[in-house]
Amino acid sequence: MANVEPVAGGNETQVMEFIFLGFSGITRGHTFLFLVFLAIYLATVIGNTTILTLIQLDSRLHTPMYFFLSHLSCLDICNLSVTVPKILANFLSQKAAISYNQCMAQMFFLMTFTGTESALLAVMAYDRYAAICQPLHYSNLMSSQVRVPLAIFSWLWGLVDSAIHTALTTNVSFCGANQINHIFCDVPPLLKIACSDTYINEMVLHTASIFVGFSPFLLVVVSYVYIVSTILRIRSNTGRRKAFSTCASHVVVVIIYFGMINLNYNRPSAGYSLEIDTLISTLYCVLTPLLNPLIYSFRNEDVKKALGKALGKEYASPAKQ
Repeated sequence: MANVEPVAGGNETQVMEFIFLGFSGITRGHTFLFLVFLAIYLATVIGNTTILTLIQLDSRLHTPMYFFLSHLSCLDICNLSVTVPKILANFLSQKAAISYNQCMAQMFFLMTFTGTESALLAVMAYDRYAAICQPLHYSNLMSSQVRVPLAIFSWLWGLVDSAIHTALTTNVSFCGANQINHIFCDVPPLLKIACSDTYINEMVLHTASIFVGFSPFLLVVVSYVYIVSTILRIRSNTGRRKAFSTCASHVVVVIIYFGMINLNYNRPSAGYSLEIDTLISTLYCVLTPLLNPLIYSFRNEDVKKALGKALGKEYASPAKQ
């Protein structure tokens, strides 16, 4: 039974509660899933908090690249905290429900952090371009007067995009159907169950997916075209390996992040199934934030050295072993 209330001035009713259908096909093992999601959440928070702490404590990590990495770690914690606690609560309840106001808030913060991370990854690609293609001017190109505004711009990028979508979605009417084929509140699944005209919402969503989502990805691609071109002109194999190692972690994160976004938002409707959508949404909102600290810690010797110093151990690089 939908939780609805009358709308003033008419016989329509406004939905006050939404039901997530993402895990509705799983009738058993909710306790096991609760423990799995809880473990992933704790591991992600601990991993990203560790990176944030190391960057603050170790002076060797007080560089532009790690300045942006600290923002990325913060975003991963925030992104996961928007969705997973509610998923955990729903595993322990009789129905996977969320109130209308909570749904709008969840959507707003999720889109803010997602848009910000897209912009931040583009900024990090520019940082790698400046370091590899313009090494003599790197200190000026990425000075504090440049990198701080770039970080602020990344947050504003996601905030403005999210505010527009949230404002438009709150003007949409939900009159009866309150079951969302998803595991969290997002614009596309909400528009599918709306009972009012959503043409403007859909046009803005498609425009934003190109401008907010594709533009940062295009900047990343352009940056790495220049980066790869510069690396290939380095004569020594050692120099090429060293140059590529400085951006390898970022490349992996970009591929995973934008790949998951594309799967989550730009899948063809043909062959759609709730099970596949739930799996992709889980990978997108849960596993991606977990992978970032793992990628940057296992592939980055500076982070390993900082961690070893914090633990009172001396880390020896493979070249010295």
